[in-house]
Amino acid sequence: MELAKVDREIVNNEAYDHLADRWYEAQDDPIALLRNQHKVEMPWILEAIRRNIGYKAEILDMGCGAGFLSNDLAAAGHKVTGIDLSTSSLKVAESRDLTHSVHYSQGDVYQVPFPNESFDVVAAMDLLEHVSDPQRVIAEASRVLRPGGLFFFNTFNKNPLAWLVVIKGMEWFVKNTPNDYHVYSLFIEPKKLKLWLEDFGLETNEIRGIRPVFAQKALWQLIRTGEVPKDFKFTFSRAPLIAYTGFAKKSRGFN
Repeated sequence: MELAKVDREIVNNEAYDHLADRWYEAQDDPIALLRNQHKVEMPWILEAIRRNIGYKAEILDMGCGAGFLSNDLAAAGHKVTGIDLSTSSLKVAESRDLTHSVHYSQGDVYQVPFPNESFDVVAAMDLLEHVSDPQRVIAEASRVLRPGGLFFFNTFNKNPLAWLVVIKGMEWFVKNTPNDYHVYSLFIEPKKLKLWLEDFGLETNEIRGIRPVFAQKALWQLIRTGEVPKDFKFTFSRAPLIAYTGFAKKSRGFN
């Protein structure tokens, strides 16, 4: 786990270890923004899986945290495995799995403990900006993906606007934002990510921006109080100026 130790010296991944049930309940924490963003992404992810794989896929959720994605995928009927280094987060994920079907285990995303071509889908949502060697994570995702399988990702663009909104905006306006919660040097330009994906046989099918809805009362309430309203909304956008999400398909001839 040497690279994981390096990561923790750069970005504050330990902040997630202490959330416990706040993963699902806190409004006075940036994790509330992640929960609300997930609500927008989830229907799109399910539809992309249905369209490309079917209604029953074997899925690996890398860096699964407290199981926002894993548990919803399982509730939709998929066979899901979630790995994360944080044992405390995994306990929360397991306790919130209403299907009692997700296989959660401690695992390093740099050395995924599964054989080649084990999964139809691999997800790395809100993960790539928390690792110092994202290319190695992508390589592992590709290795365990079956030909024709899908790799889902979500991360931050690397530009002054993303720095202002994601790093400074959280520091200024969201209560209990930890130091080094996000680090600008780990942000990734979409064109660079596309090239990395191609290096490991993953052809990008779709990239879409995702951002807060600016014309909403909840945004001004957040700025005024430091707490994220439960009805705080995100939306997809054509331009991936701040954050972006997407998926790539593994080439059938790639080993």
